[in-house]
Amino acid sequence: MNTRSAIVPEILPYDPAYKEAFRRLNHEWITKYFHLEDLDNQILDNPEEYILARGGRILFVRYKNQVIGTCALLKVSDTCYELGKMAVTENAQGLKIGQYLGQAAIAEAKRLGATKLELYSHRSLLPALHVYHKLGFREVAGPTGGYKRADIKMELNFAPELKKK
Repeated sequence: MNTRSAIVPEILPYDPAYKEAFRRLNHEWITKYFHLEDLDNQILDNPEEYILARGGRILFVRYKNQVIGTCALLKVSDTCYELGKMAVTENAQGLKIGQYLGQAAIAEAKRLGATKLELYSHRSLLPALHVYHKLGFREVAGPTGGYKRADIKMELNFAPELKKK
C-alpha cells in the first residue's frame, strides 16, 4: 500500500471565483524565474477567452480550503492539447501536488478525446521536468512555442491506450 503522506487534494474545474488564483499562482512562479511576457498577460487576464472559449480547460488543486495549484489544457486540435500554465504555490512544492495535478490533466485530456499532450518548458526548471518525465512526457524536436523562455518541447502520446478500448 502507498504510504505517501496523507495529503488528499481536491481537483476543481474552472470557476470565475478562482480567476485571481490562476493569475496569482502563475505570476508567482514565472516572475521568480523569468518575466511575464505579453502572451502570459493576455492568457492570465482573460482565461475564459484564451482557454475556455477555445475548447480548453483549467484545473485547480485545493487543499485545506486553499487553492495551491493550477494548470490549463489549451486546445491545439481535436486530438491534441497543450498542458500549460502549470503552477504550484511555493509553500506546497515538494508535496507531489504537481504530479497529482498532471495526472488529473492527463485524465481530463483523455476524457476530451485527446491522443496527445504537449508542453513547453525550460531546461533550468529541473523539478518541473522531473514531474513531466514521471508523468510520461518525452522531449521531442520542434518549435518551442510562443514564449521566449521556452527551450524544450515535450509530448505524451496515449493513442495506443485509446485504441485498445
